Amino acid sequence: MLALLSALLVLLVWLARRFDADQIQTQVERDAQAAVSDIRLALSRNAQTLQALHNSEQPGATAWTASAARLLREQREWLRLEWRNPQLQTLAQADSPYQLPVFQRLGRANTQADVALACAAASRRTGPAYGPSYYVPLADGMGLEVMELCLPLLVASPKGTQISGYYIASYSLRQVLTEMVGKQLTRNQELSFTEADGARLAVIGSLERQSNAFTARQLLDLPGNTLVLRLQSWRGAPSLFPNVLTALVSALVVALLAVLVLLARDMRRRLKVEHELADALAFRKAMEDSLVTGLRARDLQGRITYVNPAFCQMVGFAPDELLGHSAPAPYWPPEFMGEYQQRQAVRLAGHAPPREGHESVFMRKDGSRFPVLIIEAPLINALGKQTGWMSAFLDISEQRRMEDLARATQERLQATARLATVGEMASLLSHELNQPLASIASYAHGAMNVLQPPALLASAAVDPDMSEALQVALRRIAQQAERAGKVIASVQDLVRRRERPRAAVAPPDLLATIMPLVSLQARKLRVRVQTDMPADLPPLWCDRTLVEQVLLNLARNAMQAMDEPAAYASRERVLGLAVAYQPLPSQARRPAQANSSAVAAPALLGWMVFAVSDTGPGIADAVASQLYTPFFTTKSEGMGLGLALCRSVVEQHGGALEFDSRPGLGTTFRFTLPVHAAGHLPIDLPAQLPPGAVNSVLTSG
Repeated sequence: MLALLSALLVLLVWLARRFDADQIQTQVERDAQAAVSDIRLALSRNAQTLQALHNSEQPGATAWTASAARLLREQREWLRLEWRNPQLQTLAQADSPYQLPVFQRLGRANTQADVALACAAASRRTGPAYGPSYYVPLADGMGLEVMELCLPLLVASPKGTQISGYYIASYSLRQVLTEMVGKQLTRNQELSFTEADGARLAVIGSLERQSNAFTARQLLDLPGNTLVLRLQSWRGAPSLFPNVLTALVSALVVALLAVLVLLARDMRRRLKVEHELADALAFRKAMEDSLVTGLRARDLQGRITYVNPAFCQMVGFAPDELLGHSAPAPYWPPEFMGEYQQRQAVRLAGHAPPREGHESVFMRKDGSRFPVLIIEAPLINALGKQTGWMSAFLDISEQRRMEDLARATQERLQATARLATVGEMASLLSHELNQPLASIASYAHGAMNVLQPPALLASAAVDPDMSEALQVALRRIAQQAERAGKVIASVQDLVRRRERPRAAVAPPDLLATIMPLVSLQARKLRVRVQTDMPADLPPLWCDRTLVEQVLLNLARNAMQAMDEPAAYASRERVLGLAVAYQPLPSQARRPAQANSSAVAAPALLGWMVFAVSDTGPGIADAVASQLYTPFFTTKSEGMGLGLALCRSVVEQHGGALEFDSRPGLGTTFRFTLPVHAAGHLPIDLPAQLPPGAVNSVLTSG
């Protein structure tokens, strides 16, 4: 028994000494954690200070430099502040008055890669980010370990939030330790930033080295960079009998043996109860963790007393960030703060909420909003007394998304129904207009026959010049009536999905057909027409009527674009019509194929590029994204189907329709058509096309 007591006494003494050493190590760990917290909080404040500088200062390098110099006098850990544009070019800069310029010796260009790395991380997370530290030699032969902070400057635009520039702050790691850590931590301890292998980057503090050293390491996890903070303290090891505890324990050993039997009996009972309680708590915890419904409990004062994991996952906050919070809650959107406070006041006054619940909007930790369904009920304890309110939350984001999807589908179905109605109307109108157009053509031809010279012999009073003018006018009427009939026939074929036969057409013939109508509208709108078309162009393989309609529609749109804004009234209005041929390389030419008609399509030799340009205001970005959408139009009297049909016609020919808009300078529409293998046919320009200056040289389709 004596040997057992002696061994127990030695063990207790050793445990007491070990306890004292653990206490010292624990204190060192706490000091290291406190230092990391101080540094992280100070860095966050500095980032907010830079953000406040961006929000308060007006653009201007001089004013910014003065404000930056004021901040550098207040923050000794900053060596340099820079204002850079989105391409990381320096707009303004200021150096710390407490330190020689750190980049005086090697220049700022050598650290451009570190700055770019920090700003790339800041751009990805749209927030402040830090770059890896690097060593900068000074002009006096010394050196500093420097770390870069990059803060993106965000501005709102029609396309969303964009980056207008960056603020760059250069930190001295030594000054970070000196200025951001409490003085009591460095009084008798050594504090340093180290690398993963133990190499020290910056050190502060002096200490008296003793036999035993106590070391603590903590990670300083920053956005874009991670540093290791090392705290080292040398203290004397506890003596053999460090305090009165060891002596008292020695005296109480005998008494302890006496109560061991009683404790063993009581321990068995406690273990049984603890196991039962642990099983009950584990079962309850499993139920809470498996719920997909968020749960929250509040006391009668409105403070949050309980949240389950589903609710924390829903709002993005940890339980310790929510427990104890009263109004306003961190997940309340700022725009609904007043409404939610009034609702909570009604609940705390004892008014019962609706049993079916109510919908609301919550804000996640990252700032995103989402809809929730809230069901609340009084929280009654075992004595039947109300102690607070219990709330259940359902995230109805997916339900709202499905409703929006169903709404969008319904809108698409309505648009499809409108397109079908337009097709039916086009078919009906084409059927009804065929007979009047045929009558117009018949009457025109009959009038021309009456005006022929043999018919006029009986009436010598008719002026020959007047007769010739009337014949030209009637011939034009007959041509346009026949053209209208062909257009209506094309619409009928398009509605019936009947493929129209294609043939070889000379490009000058296409422009010659539409030029009378274009010239008429050009004179009305005071637009000058310029054409650029070589005298020797190969024929096209296309549907002539549909292609003429595409050219006419694009030309009319161009002239109307130059007529609308009053700001462009003083500028010369020029309509450009250009044609260019792009032959394919010999190895890229396709062999002849047969289409659905009886005529075989010749081999493809190249593409004919048509361009219609104007000098109007151009096309805005918001309009350009919907330009080919059916029923979308910027004209008060338009239907929004012209460009959509033009693109369909061009794509049916195997070509492509595109546009190039220059805001304030005009717009150019281009489309391509295939060229058949019959060879180049020399064709003279018709008299209706006056030669003009080249509006643009087309070198690409």
